[in-house]
Amino acid sequence: MTDYVIDVRGLTKSFGDKLVVDGLDLRVERGAIYGFLGPNGSGKTTSIRMLCGLLTPDAGSGTCLGLDVLRDSATIKQQVGYMTQKFSWWEDLTIEENLRFAARMHQLREPRKVVGETLERLGLTSRRRQLAGSLSGGWKQRLALAACLLHQPRLLLLDEPTAGVDPKARRDFWAEIHALARNGLTVLVSTHYMDEAERCHRLAYIAYGKLLAEGTPEDILAQVGLRTFSLTGAPPDAVGELGRLAGVEQVVPFGLRLHVSGSKADLLEASLRAYAATHRISFESVESSLEDAFIALMRGGESL
Repeated sequence: MTDYVIDVRGLTKSFGDKLVVDGLDLRVERGAIYGFLGPNGSGKTTSIRMLCGLLTPDAGSGTCLGLDVLRDSATIKQQVGYMTQKFSWWEDLTIEENLRFAARMHQLREPRKVVGETLERLGLTSRRRQLAGSLSGGWKQRLALAACLLHQPRLLLLDEPTAGVDPKARRDFWAEIHALARNGLTVLVSTHYMDEAERCHRLAYIAYGKLLAEGTPEDILAQVGLRTFSLTGAPPDAVGELGRLAGVEQVVPFGLRLHVSGSKADLLEASLRAYAATHRISFESVESSLEDAFIALMRGGESL
């Protein structure tokens, strides 16, 4: 049988009269990097907290790390590393002091040894005595990841871990995540960055509490079924005109070009052909991007 680290069905959570997660079904295989995407307020963080035992679902069932998400939340928490979106460690303590505190919380047998090894692995040794509050966003991110890994979790849950981090730090972070996955650690990561989504093995898109699409990046593009054309020579005011054409669902500027997408390929191409002939511009078919697909999914989710 396939080794599913997460296997849940129908997870539902409300706060008052607001339904935040509506019947989530999710399966994540061991060693996978699973991307969790969606607009703000879509239910991503609530879903992650239900999976790691911080919130109890109102309905639904399933397992996380082979443990029941309803009955075994305390045990699940001990085997999960959870990195929150906001930096949550003590800024008036050094990197090493923060990690030693985390090691004591996890009741590790040899805290000094584990902290030392973790500092070395994540390149923090030279900064071990630096106050956390003086660190840049990228180094704070590295400290938070180190704290999550001290107790050797079987599942890593990352809630928008690279928000506000510079491109090099983001790249270094993802190199470390892939190294962890190669060693068998399963990672569930929420993100808004499409280049990060493309680094995941599989993706799930959630909007307004519902799972709208799931699969590899290629699967997502196929499920959405967009056709995209690139227009050259269109004037700046063409965005509004193009948006009113039959078959046009999205118009997005890309440098000096406009990318126009729609799900009804024949209708879209006919509209663009007529527009191009009238306005003396050229267009060509291009591959749709994940960003195109997720904007389309977001638009579709608004009607739920």
